[in-house]
Amino acid sequence: MILHVQGDATQPQGNGNKILVHVCNDAGKWGKGFVLAVSRRWKAPEQQFKLWAAGKLSLPFQLGEVLFVQVEESLWVANLIGQHGIKTHANRNSPPPVRYDAIKQGLQKVALFAQEHQASIHMPRIGAGLAGGDWTHIETIIQRSLLSMGLHVTVYALDAST
Repeated sequence: MILHVQGDATQPQGNGNKILVHVCNDAGKWGKGFVLAVSRRWKAPEQQFKLWAAGKLSLPFQLGEVLFVQVEESLWVANLIGQHGIKTHANRNSPPPVRYDAIKQGLQKVALFAQEHQASIHMPRIGAGLAGGDWTHIETIIQRSLLSMGLHVTVYALDAST
């Protein structure tokens, strides 16, 4: 079962190793949505994302990939590419940029990393904000990719309405 809590996902609750997962785009853009909260708290996830997008890391910069950035002794931020491009005023009538298959692939990588590091998983409602995804569908992906592996998942909302 996913634990839903009211609070700030950049301050994950509990003891032990933790992974903070969020969805990024494959356009190399960082500057709206949840990433702003990440950047206020730590500089490394944004810096590493930009190096990755520029092709300066060995990991391919593509849908379904995840870059794990250690930000504290027992905390990693997982930059998961699960969004194709970004939504703009020019393309507002286009389908949302969320890519469910990429989120599934990325969460499978998160599951392996979590098992290897004996970590719990924390996130906002990934893929359901700027990416435009259906949270009910994303919850099903989380259940199949993470909960089925026996992992603990906490989803944060800043207020009770989200």
